[in-house]
Amino acid sequence: MRAVAQATDGATLLKQRTLALWVAQNRLAAAQAAVPWPPIGPRDGDAMQANMRFAWHENVTGTPNPSFRKIEITVADPDVPDYALARIAGYIGTPPQR
Repeated sequence: MRAVAQATDGATLLKQRTLALWVAQNRLAAAQAAVPWPPIGPRDGDAMQANMRFAWHENVTGTPNPSFRKIEITVADPDVPDYALARIAGYIGTPPQR
Protein backbone atom coordinates (compact mmCIF):
# COMPACT_ATOMS: atom_id res chain seq x y z
CA MET A 1 0.00 0.00 0.00
CA ARG A 2 2.88 2.35 0.78
CA ALA A 3 4.35 1.80 -2.70
CA VAL A 4 1.04 2.82 -4.30
CA ALA A 5 0.94 6.00 -2.22
CA GLN A 6 4.53 6.86 -3.16
CA ALA A 7 3.85 6.23 -6.85
CA THR A 8 0.79 8.47 -6.69
CA ASP A 9 2.77 11.23 -4.97
CA GLY A 10 5.49 10.89 -7.59
CA ALA A 11 3.03 11.12 -10.46
CA THR A 12 1.37 14.17 -8.90
CA LEU A 13 4.72 15.92 -8.48
CA LEU A 14 5.72 15.06 -12.06
CA LYS A 15 2.46 16.55 -13.36
CA GLN A 16 2.94 19.66 -11.23
CA ARG A 17 6.55 20.10 -12.45
CA THR A 18 5.53 19.62 -16.09
CA LEU A 19 2.77 22.21 -15.83
CA ALA A 20 5.11 24.61 -14.01
CA LEU A 21 7.65 24.23 -16.82
CA TRP A 22 4.94 25.10 -19.35
CA VAL A 23 4.14 28.24 -17.34
CA ALA A 24 7.83 29.20 -17.36
CA GLN A 25 8.14 28.55 -21.11
CA ASN A 26 5.00 30.61 -21.78
CA ARG A 27 6.44 33.51 -19.74
CA LEU A 28 9.72 33.33 -21.68
CA ALA A 29 7.89 33.26 -25.03
CA ALA A 30 5.74 36.24 -24.00
CA ALA A 31 8.86 38.19 -22.99
CA GLN A 32 10.57 37.37 -26.30
CA ALA A 33 7.52 38.55 -28.26
CA ALA A 34 6.90 41.68 -26.18
CA VAL A 35 7.23 45.09 -27.83
CA PRO A 36 8.68 47.01 -26.13
CA TRP A 37 10.75 44.39 -24.36
CA PRO A 38 10.33 43.90 -20.61
CA PRO A 39 12.14 46.45 -18.45
CA ILE A 40 15.08 45.42 -16.29
CA GLY A 41 14.04 44.30 -12.82
CA PRO A 42 11.96 41.69 -11.00
CA ARG A 43 8.28 40.89 -11.53
CA ASP A 44 5.86 38.49 -9.88
CA GLY A 45 2.55 37.11 -11.01
CA ASP A 46 0.37 34.05 -11.21
CA ALA A 47 -0.88 31.81 -13.97
CA MET A 48 -3.34 28.98 -14.47
CA GLN A 49 -2.34 25.82 -16.28
CA ALA A 50 -4.69 22.82 -16.51
CA ASN A 51 -6.87 24.26 -13.73
CA MET A 52 -3.87 24.53 -11.38
CA ARG A 53 -2.63 27.85 -10.06
CA PHE A 54 1.08 28.69 -10.12
CA ALA A 55 3.10 31.66 -8.87
CA TRP A 56 5.91 32.90 -11.09
CA HIS A 57 8.83 35.21 -10.47
CA GLU A 58 10.94 36.61 -13.25
CA ASN A 59 14.02 38.77 -13.16
CA VAL A 60 15.25 40.65 -16.23
CA THR A 61 18.88 41.80 -16.21
CA GLY A 62 21.15 43.52 -18.69
CA THR A 63 23.98 41.78 -20.52
CA PRO A 64 27.33 43.09 -21.77
CA ASN A 65 25.67 43.45 -25.18
CA PRO A 66 23.00 46.18 -24.95
CA SER A 67 20.97 44.45 -27.68
CA PHE A 68 20.16 41.56 -25.35
CA ARG A 69 18.67 41.03 -21.91
CA LYS A 70 18.69 37.91 -19.75
CA ILE A 71 15.48 36.69 -18.15
CA GLU A 72 15.30 34.12 -15.36
CA ILE A 73 11.92 32.63 -14.49
CA THR A 74 11.01 30.55 -11.46
CA VAL A 75 7.60 28.89 -11.01
CA ALA A 76 6.22 27.50 -7.75
CA ASP A 77 3.04 26.35 -6.07
CA PRO A 78 1.56 29.52 -4.50
CA ASP A 79 1.11 27.62 -1.22
CA VAL A 80 4.84 26.73 -1.16
CA PRO A 81 6.49 29.72 -2.88
CA ASP A 82 10.04 28.89 -1.73
CA TYR A 83 10.06 25.50 -3.49
CA ALA A 84 10.74 25.97 -7.22
CA LEU A 85 8.90 23.49 -9.42
CA ALA A 86 10.53 24.87 -12.58
CA ARG A 87 13.34 27.29 -13.34
CA ILE A 88 14.53 28.45 -16.75
CA ALA A 89 16.67 31.23 -18.16
CA GLY A 90 16.72 32.73 -21.62
CA TYR A 91 17.72 35.78 -23.60
CA ILE A 92 15.66 38.48 -25.24
CA GLY A 93 16.88 40.34 -28.31
CA THR A 94 15.99 43.91 -29.18
CA PRO A 95 12.42 43.80 -30.51
CA PRO A 96 11.88 44.75 -34.15
CA GLN A 97 10.72 48.29 -34.86
CA ARG A 98 7.06 48.46 -35.84
